[in-house]
Amino acid sequence: MRSRFNINNYSNLGQRAITAVIGAFIVVGGSIYSDWTYFLIFGVILAFSQMEFYKLSGLDGMLPLKSFGTVLGLMIFTLTFMIEKERLSHEYLYLIFPLVSLTFFIKLYKKTDKKPFTGVAFTYLGIFYVAVPFSLLNLAVFSVGAEYHYEILIGCLLILWASDTGAYFAGTKFGKTKLFERVSPKKSWEGFLGGAFSAIAVAFLISQYFHVLADWKWLVISGIIIIAGTYGDLIESLFKRSIEIKDSGNGLPGHGGFMDRFDGLLLSAPFITAFLKIF
Repeated sequence: MRSRFNINNYSNLGQRAITAVIGAFIVVGGSIYSDWTYFLIFGVILAFSQMEFYKLSGLDGMLPLKSFGTVLGLMIFTLTFMIEKERLSHEYLYLIFPLVSLTFFIKLYKKTDKKPFTGVAFTYLGIFYVAVPFSLLNLAVFSVGAEYHYEILIGCLLILWASDTGAYFAGTKFGKTKLFERVSPKKSWEGFLGGAFSAIAVAFLISQYFHVLADWKWLVISGIIIIAGTYGDLIESLFKRSIEIKDSGNGLPGHGGFMDRFDGLLLSAPFITAFLKIF
């Protein structure tokens, strides 16, 4: 009898490892292949992440414009990519303002919506919390010489993944001192330190191979990811805790949803982009 692969037959750690390997292959391979495959892959990730956010907001009684908000997020992502790629001029950024203002017009005609401004607020929050950080990645990967450098993205992702993995195993093995028990009871200072050590070690290794950035910049980026990535994880935990759920979704076996996997990147991306643009 032919056996069929079913990821649900594996333990949580097994599912986590399989999903991580497949996901890393797609993201890393696509980002290296070309700027257009990077654009496609992260556009899909953005769309799934933003839809997850709106779905969770709906569980808490909010009524954001799910489809429209996600389309706006994708349009902002596309505009920033095309501008950084020099296919469009910077003046096209002004299109963002009338586009997001359409949210008010749409809500005006929603007769059954008892709290329209709450819906508007959460529609905007989905854009700023999810779409804007992903869009800022476009500025980061084109930050050196106005050319696409996959090394910047891959380096940041490897550092982030090293931080998450180090924190997971160190916290599981040695975790005793609670980091932020009110928000995330399982997170510990031991896990945080394990993640920090792993992130710095990987940043040092990356600096030896990816010379698109100076060595010290990779170490600064690792510091940003260690701190902002941890806060990103805590903030998403706070969001999920407020609506009493464990995972943002089930799209990534062993990891939960897309927001569970990329929460650290959402808060790290603005700081990394600002650092690369200023320095």
